[in-house]
Amino acid sequence: MRQLDKIDRKILDVLQQDGRVTMTELAERVGLSTTPVAERVKRMEREKVITGYHARVDPRALGLNLLVFVEIRLASKSGELFDEVKRALAWLPEVMECHLVSGDYDYLIKARITEMADYRRLLGHVLNRLPAAAESRSYVVMEEVKETLFLPTD
Repeated sequence: MRQLDKIDRKILDVLQQDGRVTMTELAERVGLSTTPVAERVKRMEREKVITGYHARVDPRALGLNLLVFVEIRLASKSGELFDEVKRALAWLPEVMECHLVSGDYDYLIKARITEMADYRRLLGHVLNRLPAAAESRSYVVMEEVKETLFLPTD
């Protein structure tokens, strides 16, 4: 992957703010003509700098009113065990993110659910399906102070 120049970074800024912007508008906003901007966008898509375009949906509109984070500690650790955990968590639609982390716990899971009863079921599924799950710690979010997908480009 080649280095991103100042114009590439401007393009990424604009697209992160408005993924539906037209190439003409994008070109105006970054100070180039339409053709070179379209070529840059296509190149960044090919190189997987731009990985997709998505509609951002308010979770409450779908009844997903609770956001929870769950830390999971495994009783043992190995590359094979980490692969099993990935497979076990991949099928859970409530799990939005799962990260192998350093520290006292091994995994950090972010999930959106409708109510506490769903959380109880989710935790049961996670702990029963994860091989060698030894301990969990949960955090139910009371207020979302900041959540963004925007990545600073400079």
